[in-house]
Amino acid sequence: MAQKKIVILGTGGTIAGQAQSRTQGVGYKAGQLSVESLLDAVPDLPQLAAGRTGAVLDAVQIAKIDSKDMDWPVWRSLLQAVKAGLEEAATQALVITHGTDTLEESAWLLQAVLQPQKAVVLTCAMRPATSLQADGPQNLRDAVAVATGDVPGVWVVAAGEVHAAREALKVHPYRLNALRSYEGGPCAYVEEGCVRWLRHSAVQYLGWNAARLEQLLACEELPWVEIVQSGALQSARAVHALVAAGVQGLIVAGTGNGTIHQAMEQALLQASEQGVCVWCTTRCLEGQLVGLPAGQGIPVAQAGGDEEIAAHVIKAETAGGLDAVLLPPSKARIAMMLYLACS
Repeated sequence: MAQKKIVILGTGGTIAGQAQSRTQGVGYKAGQLSVESLLDAVPDLPQLAAGRTGAVLDAVQIAKIDSKDMDWPVWRSLLQAVKAGLEEAATQALVITHGTDTLEESAWLLQAVLQPQKAVVLTCAMRPATSLQADGPQNLRDAVAVATGDVPGVWVVAAGEVHAAREALKVHPYRLNALRSYEGGPCAYVEEGCVRWLRHSAVQYLGWNAARLEQLLACEELPWVEIVQSGALQSARAVHALVAAGVQGLIVAGTGNGTIHQAMEQALLQASEQGVCVWCTTRCLEGQLVGLPAGQGIPVAQAGGDEEIAAHVIKAETAGGLDAVLLPPSKARIAMMLYLACS
């Protein structure tokens, strides 16, 4: 029987960043260090990984980028690597080092597409590896502790907290505890290498079938989807310009309970009639749209079998209405890209 292993996938980010001075917390260059260097910064990581199963660490460098520049080629490589790890019997769990700027989107992508039956844990840092306040080593140690627990799903670990992929959001540009769950708080805390679970992710859905996943991985690029926000003094010009340029989908970050300025709403209805996919959500940092009809998600057949996406989209009650999505704008955008790519 092959020895168990925990695969560490490096993508870059602040956790692998370097600055000219140890006192420098901004102005550094992200994605400079190798994933092997990150492991070397935590001396007892092999012992922690061994846990009760004797797992060893296996480091793989996927990319060395600033996550603000995340693109489809890196995402596709990450999906392929995680898929391979999930399918390999010897892989106990996977840990991904990632930048914080787009971590919430990568976590949602992995959860929506793969629905892993093993632990996939993303971790990060708010200070570069060279900083006096470097938080990467502790976050990595905590991530491995979560990975050894065999709790399936995609998790985000930072500042001693464990967040579900669907709920994790970056809420602060500088503090060490910059990530949080927008509904319900953390799922768990990591304390001295021990994970104290409070709850697991509320809902688990079936993953994509193999044919649909291969269709996605064969895409050279994902459909063009943009986020537009409604607010005071809103005009229709941005919507008209995007439609004229060939945008394929629009996520509307509406005010309050998904309300949209009347000037923008008419342009969105016209865009929908012209074949542009339009989903409405809220720009509020917490909660989701309420008062929507139940049980009117996108039919599974129409959504291409991706129940994780279909479950969050509510079809408009009337032909002239706009569909709503029960996700924050950043995750709704990724969900629409996946929906359009495989419809």
